[in-house]
Amino acid sequence: MSRTKPSILLIYTGGTIGMIRDFKTGALKAFDFKTLLDKIPELQLLDCNIDTVSNKPIDSSNMNPDYWVEIAELIEASYDDFDGFVVLHGSDTMSYTASALSFMLENLAKPVVFTGSQLPIGDLRTDAKENLITSIQVASLQKDKEPVIKEVCLYFEYKLYRGNRTTKINAEHFQAFASPNYTDLAESGVHLKVNKRYLFKPDPNKPLKVHKNLDHNIALIKLFPGITKTVIESIFNNPSLKAVILETYGAGNCTTEAWFIELLEEKISKGIHIINITQCSGGSVMMGQYETSSSLKRIGVISGKDITTEAAVSKLMYLLGQNISKEMFKSAYEMPLRGEMT
Repeated sequence: MSRTKPSILLIYTGGTIGMIRDFKTGALKAFDFKTLLDKIPELQLLDCNIDTVSNKPIDSSNMNPDYWVEIAELIEASYDDFDGFVVLHGSDTMSYTASALSFMLENLAKPVVFTGSQLPIGDLRTDAKENLITSIQVASLQKDKEPVIKEVCLYFEYKLYRGNRTTKINAEHFQAFASPNYTDLAESGVHLKVNKRYLFKPDPNKPLKVHKNLDHNIALIKLFPGITKTVIESIFNNPSLKAVILETYGAGNCTTEAWFIELLEEKISKGIHIINITQCSGGSVMMGQYETSSSLKRIGVISGKDITTEAAVSKLMYLLGQNISKEMFKSAYEMPLRGEMT
């Protein structure tokens, strides 16, 4: 492999982008990535070397923390041999995986670009080719032989986003993702415009550290008018539960009924971490701004600020796996670690 050109490892985990349609039956079948250059000759125009690996492809609806560890280990094992990584992934849970990898790959100094597609790679109107080609181009961007991008990203439909700031917003449109609380990192048009001031800047002197211990004994509760004490208690009564993410209204507001606040206060006193994030697609939790969130602040609920649900979940699994003391957990969660919150 020539080292005069950037070398990119393409990791296929599953998803529509890795499918081609059988013209006889119309059924979708897995794409053989060993013949990638034959199927997409445009890739040969890119000024980089491309190697491929298929990591036991699964439907992204079956994605789980153990599989996140497998992806992280693939990157860890190949880290010194490649200048960038492109992960092909089903779109349904891509934001969860991109968020998780951002926390797992501490001191990452190379690009890890997630992408996928809404249509299979062989379809006439597919978005797969553009997403794949530009993702590889983004991963191979260098200045003074150093990668321009040094974080986990997600590329879809002409936009490059910070991975842990994304959420899937549409199951049908090609523009399937959004980053409601953070500026795009790059936009692909006639030129590929990189917004360099918004890129994550890791410490170049620290080596890559891969965290593989994820604790997923957590729950996610979306509040709604009329939610009952019985429903919430049934979740909190799980003996394995270590933390709960509350999706509250607006800027972090919730019911002020005594039973609700007393229940949360009791669970916090027993060591259960409770994180407050907003149900809104954009904006931030600001506990104490309204009377309906003052009680949450008083009893020690953790503020998720403007974090997405996907990043809130994966950050919680990551921090629980670090065995941080109860006293330090709140400050650790409320502090941005990989640019996931403002």
